[in-house]
Amino acid sequence: MRKLWWAVPVAAVGAAAVRRSRPSQGADERAGDRWLTVTVNRPPMDVGSAGKPPPPLDDLAERIDVQIRPAPGDRGTELAARFKEPVSAASASVPGRLAGQDPRQELRRALRDAKSLLEAGEVLRPDAPPTTRSTLGGRLVEVFTRRSGGEGVL
Repeated sequence: MRKLWWAVPVAAVGAAAVRRSRPSQGADERAGDRWLTVTVNRPPMDVGSAGKPPPPLDDLAERIDVQIRPAPGDRGTELAARFKEPVSAASASVPGRLAGQDPRQELRRALRDAKSLLEAGEVLRPDAPPTTRSTLGGRLVEVFTRRSGGEGVL
């Protein structure tokens, strides 16, 4: 019986992945139509204009739509971006995301980098290596650190 306890978290993760991969009813089926947004602690005129997005979003300018608008409550600026063309289901799948082939990861990373550049003047990165000696835990932290820039909720 104790040997089967490891199967509980594995089954829960599998069920969550299946539930997440199914499109919800009434939701738009194209992942590329979803706006990804960050709030920047700068006035809208410092962030840029819709015709000229801030770096590094300007590298993706021909593939994305950008909106720059004041944040609610006069708390900075909302910087939103989305792909003009829909993202393929294969690249947005879990295996595509794990392999780093999801184009939304590139857009998320560009939005985070733009926010960091506008607020701090540089893109802040975690120290490397995360540990002083190579251990299994240290390698696991390195993998998560590399993947974290393109994942997450925006």
